[in-house]
Amino acid sequence: MAEYDTITDPEAFGDAVARLAGGTGPAAVDVERASGFRYSQRAYLIQVFRRDAGVFLFDPVAIPSFAPLQDAIGDVEWVLHAASQDLPSLREAGLEPRTLFDTELASRLLGHARVGLGAVVEDTLGIPLAKAHSAADWSTRPLPHAWLEYAALDVLHLVDVRDVLEAELIEQDKLELAAEEFRAVLQRPVKPPLQEPWRRLSGLHTVRGRRALAVARALWTAREEYARAQDVAPGRLVPDRALVAAVRADPASKHELASVKEFTGRASRSQLERWWAAIEAGRADPALPAERVRGDSLPPPRAWADRNPEADARLKAAKPLIEQRAEDLRMPLENLLTPDTLRRVAWSPPAVVDAASVGEALAGHGARPWQIAQTAQLIADAFVSSAQADSEGPEGPS
Repeated sequence: MAEYDTITDPEAFGDAVARLAGGTGPAAVDVERASGFRYSQRAYLIQVFRRDAGVFLFDPVAIPSFAPLQDAIGDVEWVLHAASQDLPSLREAGLEPRTLFDTELASRLLGHARVGLGAVVEDTLGIPLAKAHSAADWSTRPLPHAWLEYAALDVLHLVDVRDVLEAELIEQDKLELAAEEFRAVLQRPVKPPLQEPWRRLSGLHTVRGRRALAVARALWTAREEYARAQDVAPGRLVPDRALVAAVRADPASKHELASVKEFTGRASRSQLERWWAAIEAGRADPALPAERVRGDSLPPPRAWADRNPEADARLKAAKPLIEQRAEDLRMPLENLLTPDTLRRVAWSPPAVVDAASVGEALAGHGARPWQIAQTAQLIADAFVSSAQADSEGPEGPS
């Protein structure tokens, strides 16, 4: 196994950038974060491989600007595995591909049973890839050599994998649709922040009353502010279940809060003043949150027969056709058309149902042209047949 070192100083960085600029073909890129350990999702290691150049491991903590690297490889295709996970961290570091090949997404479109990086490398190249350090704290400094070897392997074989998958895409006549999907990954807009992110507290459904919810909101906010300041994952300070336990215990004093057995976490006692201040602030807050909020989610399909029987009939007519088309294309259903997209169009169909109007509705929910070409006519036919069946009733045409 080759020995790898992180690139931290300007001279080594300049040399690596020059060698990558002189490499050939696509650039394989990967990112290691410290998810579950740090508050931020920043990159703590960026790995790049290019043929005729080699593997380089860059330390973003030590490198002030990646602009020279962007200039060196920005115009070539980047190969990533599950690119949507790494692109935000790369963009934060000033790195962004202009064209992309996603080996995980390509594997899904090809119908591979296993799409994790290790499995894809083994299935395409016959090379076993250990994934022993995937959940490690990559903010650790210095990084152990075993971790660096693991990180290097994440990109060392990726261009070869890309070539095998491209050949399979050509064989299955899926190269163009894969290119559409890759472009969609690059162009996907950043999701707006949640209006009330504190409502995602695990176990919040057990909290009753608007005042108690105000206390939960205040505790969540206090933990979030402290976690951001310390750059520590919030759950490592005080787990969600501990915050909810504190709310439900409704302590009358700071001493009682400290006595709540379920109020655990490494900062639960060291920051007791902070948590107690949050509880008092929540109890005094005049702006009480609503007990329930209406989102844009649809009712669960099992409730459709009672709440919207026509939509239920449309969904039941279209779903098996889309499932069959996905099976014919040898790809997962969600890659052909997400179940949520189909449900939304079934719930609120266009006024005039035909392939063109259904296609417009699908596009409005983010479906790509190739997905529309594969599904719009099927959905339109299913909707029309369900409407005809409904008008005819159980006794035939009226």
